[in-house]
Amino acid sequence: MDLLLVLTYTALCIAVFKIFRIPLNKWTVPTAVLGGIVLVGTLILLMNYNHPHTNYGGQFFVTTPIVPGVRGKVTSVPVAPNQPIKKGEVLFKIDPTPFEAEVRLQQASLAEAKQYVLGLEAAYNSAKATTAKAIAERDRTQQQFKRYQKGFKRGAFTQSEVDNRRQFYLSAEASLSAARAEERRSKLAYESQIMGENTAVAKIRAQLIQAEFNLAETVVHAPTDGYVTQVTLRPGMMAVPLPLKPVMTFIHQEEQLFIGAFRQNSLLRLEAGFKADFVFRALPGKTFKGEVVEVLPAIGESQVQASGVLYGSDLLLRQGRPLVKLRVTDNLTPFNLPQGTNVEIAVYSDSFEHVSVMRKVLIRMKSWQNYLFLDH
Repeated sequence: MDLLLVLTYTALCIAVFKIFRIPLNKWTVPTAVLGGIVLVGTLILLMNYNHPHTNYGGQFFVTTPIVPGVRGKVTSVPVAPNQPIKKGEVLFKIDPTPFEAEVRLQQASLAEAKQYVLGLEAAYNSAKATTAKAIAERDRTQQQFKRYQKGFKRGAFTQSEVDNRRQFYLSAEASLSAARAEERRSKLAYESQIMGENTAVAKIRAQLIQAEFNLAETVVHAPTDGYVTQVTLRPGMMAVPLPLKPVMTFIHQEEQLFIGAFRQNSLLRLEAGFKADFVFRALPGKTFKGEVVEVLPAIGESQVQASGVLYGSDLLLRQGRPLVKLRVTDNLTPFNLPQGTNVEIAVYSDSFEHVSVMRKVLIRMKSWQNYLFLDH
């Protein structure tokens, strides 16, 4: 661009000198040269600051490593690589035999626990009946003991007979205490609940839920709309639920956003909503319009984390670039670009807008330059 400006200015000076017949001397020539340097330099500096440009740009996309929730042998992989799929479609299946057996086992245990609870209910009812019987026996022996006491005072019964009735009464009282204790124990066993359900049943039901969850995990579904690529998983392979060993990578179908790393000098001329131009190395001679979405609030090179090592002055030598998130507003669908392509980005601020013409011309010239490269 600077060469174009110099050539344009030179042509303009020649035309002015010819048309107005300005003589070439030690005053006119240096004036024209210095004027050109000041004019061209000022325009370039205004353009660089107010309408920043970066070569460090590219598209970023989110991927999810697919890790199975259970361990097992893969039985089928129905998903086709690089083909769009919807959320919930099957990616692959794991042999469900051991997990189905575990579900049936827990279902049987749950039925057994429910029968056990019915037994506890019967035992509690029996204990209540025993307590009622013990109360009746206590009351009967108590009445007999009192009658014998009264009869003893009148001489109708001997002291030995009164003592015997007293022992019967005390024995019935002890039996009643034992029956009440047994009733309390049966009641606690029967009424022991969590969230309105017997604890034994609740425990087995939780194990059944876990077993059913593990069984459902034998079929792995797509987390969102998207696609998988480079599928190397095959039936017969062992899938293991280890985070460091995913079996495939899922690429989410989301809005295509681009990240550009700009100089900190122009940080004040980068705001959400500013217009931008994109140049793809894969598409020489073409430019695409876009806009700034946001300026990320942190620069990664300056992050620190808690550790046992003290930071030194070398940390301050890192000259990080602020990252800017942008979107392309033109339609890129006809070009079938792979995700992750690199771009050059020019942003046009609302300051010195007339100077943005220089940046627009320059970015289009750079687009045509993408035709020229050596690779041999």
